[in-house]
Amino acid sequence: MTTTPAIPSVLLTEPLALDLVNTRLYLTDSDTWMDVLDGREQRDAWLGALAPRLDIGAEDAAAVTDGDAEALKAVREHAAAAVEPARHGRKPPARALSGLNEAVRAAPATVHARWDGASVTAEPRRAGSLATRLAATFAEETVQLLATPDILDVRRCDAPACVMLFLPRNPRRRWCTPNICGNRARVARYYLRHKAPRASDSLS
Repeated sequence: MTTTPAIPSVLLTEPLALDLVNTRLYLTDSDTWMDVLDGREQRDAWLGALAPRLDIGAEDAAAVTDGDAEALKAVREHAAAAVEPARHGRKPPARALSGLNEAVRAAPATVHARWDGASVTAEPRRAGSLATRLAATFAEETVQLLATPDILDVRRCDAPACVMLFLPRNPRRRWCTPNICGNRARVARYYLRHKAPRASDSLS
């Protein structure tokens, strides 16, 4: 029986631009980097969980190929390059912005009229291959984030070695995942406090 890989919540609950950037993460436990877009099972699970927000079906999420993933990686590179300076109030590289714009232009969203049985609904749809449509969706979400004041609130996790970005709903939030990085930080502080030499030890 195949077990669906567990996907960290920080890869599913942030703005889509940050969800994408966070797919390249550092695993402190094993001191290695992991790319969610490289592993088929992890990638399928991640895209499957995001499918409702991406306007794709579960079957589309499972149909993403390694070649399709390369298109997402290109957008991720541009998104990461743009978000980092922008969250500090600095100008993003022109190459990053043009790369995002090109991805959006490759599959622009149009409005599709549909009768749902009771009224006409207007649904956004993109033309093109699955890879092109996914890349355009993530690129557009990145542009939208860059263009709002929210970009200045984007933070990097305070935990040592963690590279995850998040948009805090609570201004006091310091960690990407309180139950993982938050716990590690608390354990580290506890360890340091209890490893500190006592005054009586230095006199013995």
